[in-house]
Amino acid sequence: MSELVDKYADIRPYNDDEVAASVARLIDDNAFVDVLAKYNLPRFLSTFSIVSRALVRRQLRKKWGAISTVEEVQQEVSRYLAMLVKRTTSEVTFSGLDKLDPKQAYLFISNHRDIVLDPALVNWGLFSYKMKTVRIAIGDNLLQIPYITELMRLNKSFIVKRSIKAPKEMFRALSHLSAYIYDSLIGGNSIWIAQKEGRAKDGFDQTDPALLKMLQLQGRKQKKEFSEYIRELKIVPVSISYQYEPCAIAKAKELYHKLYHGKYTKSAGEDIASIVEGFSAAKGHVHLAFGQPVEDGCDSPEQLAKTIDEQIIDSFFLHPGNYIAGGCKQAVIDKKDAAEFEQRMALVPEELKSLVLAMYAKPFERKAELNSSESYK
Repeated sequence: MSELVDKYADIRPYNDDEVAASVARLIDDNAFVDVLAKYNLPRFLSTFSIVSRALVRRQLRKKWGAISTVEEVQQEVSRYLAMLVKRTTSEVTFSGLDKLDPKQAYLFISNHRDIVLDPALVNWGLFSYKMKTVRIAIGDNLLQIPYITELMRLNKSFIVKRSIKAPKEMFRALSHLSAYIYDSLIGGNSIWIAQKEGRAKDGFDQTDPALLKMLQLQGRKQKKEFSEYIRELKIVPVSISYQYEPCAIAKAKELYHKLYHGKYTKSAGEDIASIVEGFSAAKGHVHLAFGQPVEDGCDSPEQLAKTIDEQIIDSFFLHPGNYIAGGCKQAVIDKKDAAEFEQRMALVPEELKSLVLAMYAKPFERKAELNSSESYK
């Protein structure tokens, strides 16, 4: 193993020579096997752990026993994603990918609506266009369960150490992360990272300048100007738009508690439940708009954040629910789509309705504001 890879061993995804051992650990992990049994076996069987574990392990060894490379893991993930897309979406569409260079490594920065599905669908788009899939940034808050860590690192995820609080330790961790991202890109590996920590639970997509300051730490080490270094990273904004907002009611509950009680404390396993809901719930039409590499408007972290936001807002695909929630009377909305949106809203608890509607309205309102400001330039 090379010295370059070794120095990132604490945060990087698994290499080919680590795949077989990781798969074996997953198959031996009772908690992982029990989760698969719960969602894949009849209920009466999944309650008998001795029987259910034996059945699941036999299937896993049959399907995964020969997997020994990262590429083989990606092929398996692509098959699962194909089934998920067919089962839970009406369609997934892409724009802008045909304008990117398949041989170039990019830093994709996207809005963030679903914990795992956002980067998974970015990869689905790249895979569909025969482009190399990305390495995925994931917070260590999601890696409290061993089998989640195994799954993520098998699937080209690298770790963002958010749990560190001591300033000096945090700076070291962020510098280490910045160097890893740069070396990945220079080595021909694209990266996906969300525009800010955590999902946009209120529908307000906004890039955090602190993220961009982290990216530039390696540039400062190289004594490069901010704008020069940023151009080198080949940042491509990505706008992800779901017809039906993932985990909308759960997000609204969190917002409601913060609004009326001042804070919200996640229960044990809540992130895992969100991941499962994001994968399994109906999403309707999903569109991913890939922008152009940022060349201008990157003289400072704040200016770059604004530039990324403008691309994401401008290219956000508005669905019928966005127009309805935004109160747009001019949009021609199919009666079937309008009825489906109203049926979904009818399932939302009364005290959460205004928050869920605001989630859907926000992209429409921000796009209208952007278009209005552009017209006066």
